[in-house]
Amino acid sequence: MKYTKLLIIIAIVGLFVVFYKLGFNKYLSLEVLQANKEALNTFYHEHQLVFTGAFMLIYIISAAISLPGATVLTLTGGFIFGPLLGSGIVIVSATIGASLAFLVARFILRNTLEKKYAHNLKKFNDGITKNAWSYLLFLRLVPLFPFFLINIVMGLTRVPLRVFTLVSLVGMYPGTFVYTLAGGQLAVIHSVKDIASPRLIGAFTLLGCFALIPSIYKKFKGAKK
Repeated sequence: MKYTKLLIIIAIVGLFVVFYKLGFNKYLSLEVLQANKEALNTFYHEHQLVFTGAFMLIYIISAAISLPGATVLTLTGGFIFGPLLGSGIVIVSATIGASLAFLVARFILRNTLEKKYAHNLKKFNDGITKNAWSYLLFLRLVPLFPFFLINIVMGLTRVPLRVFTLVSLVGMYPGTFVYTLAGGQLAVIHSVKDIASPRLIGAFTLLGCFALIPSIYKKFKGAKK
């Protein structure tokens, strides 16, 4: 078990080293995407299955080990595949990647933390598990919480994988669709900030707050008893 954990950590660190040493991070920018959009589009139409498979694999790995560039990859998906197919491909890839990150965090860290802080974590785990749908949906909808941090923290709880995967799929889709839709307008996008406007963030935050209503109601009802 210890050797398996060590091998996973080495593999993740190795991927990070390769990613930065080979300069792949330089390619995951809006400017590079805009400069190479025609070449990418041509390659896709000539090798659709290969491109789609490679795109999904890159997205899954990126999401699983928290590499930067998810926004640019999502815009790419929207530009190449269109908003409907693109959002479907991206959300499936992102959810698989998030679930892998969730499982890695659970496998490597959860037992150690629970043994060390068993008393402190029990109440936290009980609360999160009982209201997993509401809390996780809120975190996924509100675009203020880091994607990778949600995956790791949830992996340390007792939330079932099936709940994490399903809620992540539902909660991440609205934001994914917005960015894939924007991907079709690459020529007029000057910055990612052009997409994530304060009004849009406010709308998603409000939507996220609605997701908390069931858990708030449960607490209110429990307090009255």
